Amino acid sequence: MAIDWEPLRSIIAANQRFVLTSHVRPDADALGSELGMAGLLEHLGKDVRIVNASPVPSRLAFLDPDKKVKQLGAEVTEAQALETDVHMILDTSAWGQLAEMGRVFKRTSAVKVVIDHHATAEDLGAIYFKDVESEATGALVFQAAVALGIPITPQIARALYCAIATDTGWFRFPSTTGETMRTIGRLMESGAEPWSLYQSLYEQNSMGRMKLCSRVLSRIKLDCGGRLASTFVRWDDYAETASEPADTEDLVNECLTIVGTVAAFIAIEQSNRNIKVSFRSRTPIDVAQVAQQFGGGGHKQAAGSIMPGPLVDAQTKVLAALTTLLQP
Repeated sequence: MAIDWEPLRSIIAANQRFVLTSHVRPDADALGSELGMAGLLEHLGKDVRIVNASPVPSRLAFLDPDKKVKQLGAEVTEAQALETDVHMILDTSAWGQLAEMGRVFKRTSAVKVVIDHHATAEDLGAIYFKDVESEATGALVFQAAVALGIPITPQIARALYCAIATDTGWFRFPSTTGETMRTIGRLMESGAEPWSLYQSLYEQNSMGRMKLCSRVLSRIKLDCGGRLASTFVRWDDYAETASEPADTEDLVNECLTIVGTVAAFIAIEQSNRNIKVSFRSRTPIDVAQVAQQFGGGGHKQAAGSIMPGPLVDAQTKVLAALTTLLQP
């Protein structure tokens, strides 16, 4: 679905100060899209700040060597985040995913813009640039750059490459298209080096992450005749393995590598004892509809939600919902 980027051109031309943000616990698509868009706006001489509710995960710190991404509360106050002409939200369209930054957007009098590819959408009072068929928000930022005639620098290319590569499972998910690979080719020509970025993303694991992975994978269980795989993370696991919450990234995907599985979930206990649930599935199983039952959302094959604890209660509810979905 083609997006008309002309309204964005007008917004950029009419304003000077921009605050960019994305969802809580940002992944590479969120951070890559923010950093890529920041580069585009800075090329046009705009004043740009990136403010998120969560810190940059240590495993993704290589994307932001200049430490442009700031955390609300720790480095930027709510009042400072409100000092802007435009608030731009990337890679989410849900209030719940904004966490503490949601308060900022509910108070702001600035223009609000959303650039996103998720199917789930709430009314954020914004101007939307959305394509739910796009493989990644990073791909939409690339499209914006092309439409607005802004050159792709090596820094922008690396950020957008990581955004697209990770959200397509390094180009193995069904969302990957010929256009995806043409975009990737353009990014490589602009300075993105796949071998280096893959190494930074996937070959820099700490011993703590490896111990956490071992523990979590050992907990995998199968239900629905082997069609559903699931596992979980307790909050205490991090201290016991010398790992951190960001180390759970991509673990749910391992559940789908088991022969015969068509859906999977991981339930992750948070510091406040809420439970983050990540869902995955194979086509045509739509796990977004299950996530929506618990106040979340996402894509048909990749979705998530935040649920109240305790952990065992959340697991029981999610298992029941997925069992219903998988019934023949």
